[in-house]
Amino acid sequence: ASSPLGQARIAQLATSRDQGWIKNQQQLTSEVREFRRVGGRFEFSGLVDISQLVEKSRIAGATLETTEIRDVVLVVDRAAEWREIALSPPATMKSEWKSVSQLSLGIIDFTEFLRAFRNKIQPDGTLDDKASPELARIRREIERQKRQIQESLRGYLRKLAEGGTVQEELVTIRGERFVIPVKVEQKRRVQGVVHGASSSGQTVFVEPLETIEQNNELVRLLDEEQAEIRRILLEMTRRIGENADSILAAVEVLSELELQFAKARFAEDYNCVPALCEDASPSRLILHNARHPLLERNLKAKGGSVIPTSIELEGERRELVITGPNTGGKTVVLKTVGLLALMAQSGIPVPADRADLPVFDAVLADIGDYQSIEQNLSTFSAHVTNIDFISRTATPNSLVLLDELGSATDPEEGAALAVAIADHFRRLCCITIISTHHTSLKVYGANTGGVVNASVGFDEATLQPTYQLKVGVPGASAGINIAQRLGLNPSIIESARSRLGTQARDVGQFLDRLHAELRGAEAERLRLRTSEQELEREKSRLATEGKREQQAKIKEMEKKLESVLRDFEYHAREAVNAIQDRAAAQKLSKDAERRISKVRREFREQFDSTIVAHTTGADKDDPQARPQEVKHVGEGDTVKLKSVGRPARIMRRIDDNRFEVEIGAMKMKIARDDIAEVVVRAGDSPVTAARARGFSVSLEKEGASAASEINVIGRTVDDATGEVEKFIDRAFLAGLPRVRVVHGSGMGILRKALRQYLQQHPHVASVTEPPQNEGGAGATVVELRV
Repeated sequence: ASSPLGQARIAQLATSRDQGWIKNQQQLTSEVREFRRVGGRFEFSGLVDISQLVEKSRIAGATLETTEIRDVVLVVDRAAEWREIALSPPATMKSEWKSVSQLSLGIIDFTEFLRAFRNKIQPDGTLDDKASPELARIRREIERQKRQIQESLRGYLRKLAEGGTVQEELVTIRGERFVIPVKVEQKRRVQGVVHGASSSGQTVFVEPLETIEQNNELVRLLDEEQAEIRRILLEMTRRIGENADSILAAVEVLSELELQFAKARFAEDYNCVPALCEDASPSRLILHNARHPLLERNLKAKGGSVIPTSIELEGERRELVITGPNTGGKTVVLKTVGLLALMAQSGIPVPADRADLPVFDAVLADIGDYQSIEQNLSTFSAHVTNIDFISRTATPNSLVLLDELGSATDPEEGAALAVAIADHFRRLCCITIISTHHTSLKVYGANTGGVVNASVGFDEATLQPTYQLKVGVPGASAGINIAQRLGLNPSIIESARSRLGTQARDVGQFLDRLHAELRGAEAERLRLRTSEQELEREKSRLATEGKREQQAKIKEMEKKLESVLRDFEYHAREAVNAIQDRAAAQKLSKDAERRISKVRREFREQFDSTIVAHTTGADKDDPQARPQEVKHVGEGDTVKLKSVGRPARIMRRIDDNRFEVEIGAMKMKIARDDIAEVVVRAGDSPVTAARARGFSVSLEKEGASAASEINVIGRTVDDATGEVEKFIDRAFLAGLPRVRVVHGSGMGILRKALRQYLQQHPHVASVTEPPQNEGGAGATVVELRV
């Protein structure tokens, strides 16, 4: 937590047996984690516990200091800020905002309260001039009085400086009164009141007589200022007291929120999950890949990683006996289970992949060495004292953790005592986890119902513990091997091996072989799982590719059918347009029926051929297999579009199947299968184009070639205009791109009239004057729209 308010709340955190409270705490943390995941942030730094200040404000006549009021207003302002967030959470959040919204209902609308304090207290804790009109007036008076005193003293200083009486020309303050520094030997020359001397004694500070009244006035104004400040603080304190209950409720919400934010950050740092805490019987304890957070933090700092622990105790299996080598992690398992149980019942997410935990009424542990010289307790007696307390306190709903059970005494008696203690807690039906080195407890775990053996691993090749907990098999203590790894004298190691009993050696070798076989089986299981995962990935890849290929074929089929349908719609529309006139419809009804039947038959044949070609793949990369598509289309051609039923001009060929067309002033891109037919080819003359559109055009001299030049020199404007008009029409119909009109230079009247006429002619694209060697101003070159 970043604020004293949140730190105090975390210090008060305790476990609970209230399942509803635990669930609500886990839900609050989950919702805050989601809020942070989508980028939500909230600043808690600087918040202090203002409970005592608020309680003080309830007392009649009490006055809070400005810094205390500032702290209260800061907390209330943050509470109002959070209220706005709670009312409008980020829209990108996936989970619901129920628990946080319910918690935030404890914050009321503080708008009016904050408005009364806005811009009245500065960040340094002083009252702003805007705190009240009276305070602003007094402070203006104070500033004016200070300036007057300073001006008077500066004038007085200039007079004294001429005689060398003053120590230096400056005005200073002593006891809220303006004074001037005077040399001690010259103080009798200055009439006034001495307010002190410098530390060296060479200077005295004198208040001249002529400024005494002014200083008195200043002191009076300062007293007025303090009185007004006290009145304002009293009013502010009263307002806080009136809203004390609401402010305290908001403080409680903010402290709880900071706790949840701290838990959310912890959960993110350690990959925690909310624990499922159940109060039902029979209870179960399931931990998958659980980790001790302190161990994980320390190993991360050193660049390492923690080996997780997995335990499942449910139903009748309620006691776990852990054996294995020293330094193998048995005690860490006990501490991890105990800590995670307490964290879960405190509403804190636990560092694990899954955590199903009962709601324990107590977590009872005997871990470590409790010997005490002061209390005359040996190691063994300290363990017995603790276990006696645990045996009398534990209930079926307790968690019991016993480390190194039966140690620190005679091995045979310790083993018997350990088995008896384990059996006591088994009959009590509480969840118990025991670590030991006694073979008797391993045999007890193997032969007793409800008891499960487990072991921490040991690598015989490297003589190193693996720290992996294996449930279901006991482990060898490997004490001699651990001593060898730790560097014990080799001669001692050999002597110990030779003194080891045959039975103990056989048991140790059997357990070593068993663990070696288990490691091999685990490696094989991992290999098979990896192979299975690879097969699943390959199966998914092939299925995805097959699905993708099928979807591609379906899309291609849809495109082909869409083209066929557009072709059918076009022909059907043309047939309908041909019989739009009612009179013609009656006359041509039979012909129309025949045409529609023909179109329907052609469509069915085309549809069937498209289906067959697509199914067999015969139409792949074969443009001839798509008869509905127009094959030869070039730039400049005029085509008719199926989609709009209007002619368009091909402006540009984008690729083999796409074109850019122009319809009037509009340009668009089309596919080849949208072209119903080519109406006019680019090289056709206007006559040919008109005939292609269905117009009947006849020329007087059908076979005669059109002239490309006309001479109208000597004609009047009217006569020349008529001849040029006919000349332009013949040239346009003949498809000539350019013609030449000779009109002579003269006065320029004929030239000007003809050029104006030609510029407005619908068939003329441009009018230009040829070069001097081709007639210059005596002729005009006309570009035609062909």
